[in-house]
Amino acid sequence: MFTGIVESLGKITNINVSQGNVDFTVKSSISKELKIDQSISHNGVCLTVVDLKTDAHTVTAVKETLDKSSLKNFNVGDHINLERAMKLGERLDGHLVQGHVDGTAVCTDKVLNQGSWIFKFEFEKEMADLVIEKGSICIDGVSLTLFGIKENSFSVTIIPYTYENTTFKYLEPGNIVNIEYDMIGKYLARFNNLKP
Repeated sequence: MFTGIVESLGKITNINVSQGNVDFTVKSSISKELKIDQSISHNGVCLTVVDLKTDAHTVTAVKETLDKSSLKNFNVGDHINLERAMKLGERLDGHLVQGHVDGTAVCTDKVLNQGSWIFKFEFEKEMADLVIEKGSICIDGVSLTLFGIKENSFSVTIIPYTYENTTFKYLEPGNIVNIEYDMIGKYLARFNNLKP
């Protein structure tokens, strides 16, 4: 379980394809603190550490993860948002995030607005019941608040700190991002769909 508050930026230094799986080696300032078998959020995707070096760690993404996320588009040299699993008893600064990506969205606009940035995204229409005004969403592992919701689009505001310390500074219109919709909203939608 995560909070959507990014701890560190990582940089992909190696990609190894093995059958249907892909191993990503990521260099970061927190890699030296990790342990084998630990869960780490990589752009919002919960992946398990399978190997460690002094300043880098390796994780494996399986076919299901690659199919549902933007990880399949990554290249060596790309930057990635990292967050270690939350500790019980700590403050929850973002919102409850599982690291189980629901799908992707496309960035359609990026505008500097009085010192902050407004990003607009288009998402899959069938997920519209999970998107509410001022609700929570996790984009590439970052906990954010939605606004300006349309049929299949929404906007978020990125403050300067978040912009400088996450991959949002590299994000441009046309880029694909990972989306995890609010867990509570998903349970409520499922409950309503099961009602007779």
